[in-house]
Amino acid sequence: MAYRNGTYIAFHAGGTDDPTASDIKYYRILKAWHEHDKIEFRFINSHEKVGAVRDSSKRETLRRSLMERLNNSRNMVLIIGPTTKLDTDWVPFEIGYAVDVCKIPIIAAYTGYNAIMRPLELSSLWPAAFASRIQNGSVRSIHIPFRRNAIDDAINQFDHENLPLDSLWFYSLEAHRSFGISV
Repeated sequence: MAYRNGTYIAFHAGGTDDPTASDIKYYRILKAWHEHDKIEFRFINSHEKVGAVRDSSKRETLRRSLMERLNNSRNMVLIIGPTTKLDTDWVPFEIGYAVDVCKIPIIAAYTGYNAIMRPLELSSLWPAAFASRIQNGSVRSIHIPFRRNAIDDAINQFDHENLPLDSLWFYSLEAHRSFGISV
């Protein structure tokens, strides 16, 4: 088994690298937080641990690269926005491999929300691969807002050795407040 110290970040790219047309902008925000000297936000990005795959690569080459990245990950941040559930290829694959093979927790980070206190109410945003694993209890996940302090805490707290207690875990009202989130 690989050395598992990375955080895998999954997002719906919508077949584009246009940062305004997909959730890639949130991935770039995470990277910016990590790279900014005055912001306390550190993680090992699994996407940078494995060589980049060129756009001209065949589907199987990309699939193997994603599997290698996931094998090196201790957790996954799944960025969930309004279009995430529309992804029918890579996000479902990443969720399935992360949960079924790697047994890593999913940190579901919702864009456009200040607090997540009732994750089940957001089920309409879930990709089918995530929803089915929540329903059958095979995923361990924490549901949080896409906010720096909440993501930082979840990345540092939950991994393959310290899983959330169930599929619909969320932070308490007090925890949200400690992250500077008004509820």
